[in-house]
Amino acid sequence: MADNTTTTITRPAPIIEGSLTAFLKSIDKLGKGAIPAGGFQGIDPSKYAPTIAAESQLQQDARTAAGGLGSLTGPQAYQPFMSPYQQEVIDTTLSEFDRQQSIADTARRDQAIAAGAYGGGREGVLAAEAARGSQMNRANLQANLLAQGFQQAQAAAAQDLAARQGLGQYQQAMGQAGQAQQQAVIDAAAAAEREQQFQPFTQLGLIGQQLAQIQPGAFPTQTVGYAPPAAPASPLATALGVGTGVASIGSKLGLFG
Repeated sequence: MADNTTTTITRPAPIIEGSLTAFLKSIDKLGKGAIPAGGFQGIDPSKYAPTIAAESQLQQDARTAAGGLGSLTGPQAYQPFMSPYQQEVIDTTLSEFDRQQSIADTARRDQAIAAGAYGGGREGVLAAEAARGSQMNRANLQANLLAQGFQQAQAAAAQDLAARQGLGQYQQAMGQAGQAQQQAVIDAAAAAEREQQFQPFTQLGLIGQQLAQIQPGAFPTQTVGYAPPAAPASPLATALGVGTGVASIGSKLGLFG
């Protein structure tokens, strides 16, 4: 039995066939460049690998300074802020106190002599009581002077600590801003390098998108029809065909009654 199957081949118009051929050859060339690691020859991922910007000098300085803040919070933190002239102030104040006390003692003694009570028991008791009170007043005066110096030193130490902390925060903020700027520069450079590395693939992708948007029929196409020849008849079929033809003719002529 003859095979009457017709095969239709639809080919793109010559105006775009060359572009499609070149496009497929370019893809094939890139595909053959594949390497077992999953990349492609000519692409160096290390050039655009993620990188963290290094700390700025301000950040390093702030961290170093923060490590020394512990010495400003201990029980002896006030000592560096004690006035170097405090002892001189105390000595001068106490000397004046002693001078005034000596004047007071002399006046009291003169009064006792004038009253004829000097050297008596009552005068001795009053002198002893006056001396005890003077010593107590002197000790209180010295303690107040020391306490005042201590409080001033503590206040100065607290102010210094706050100033250092504020400076450290400012340095840290400025350092982080600088690091962020450097990170942005690194990221931009990595992105540019990655675009350059993948430029052939990006370009082919854009071309492929344009070719894919071409609708069928937008350009004339060539349709080629092909029908395979019929198979030759077998000798038996030929003989049967001849016999049938002869019988038909003989029947028409009345040769077979």
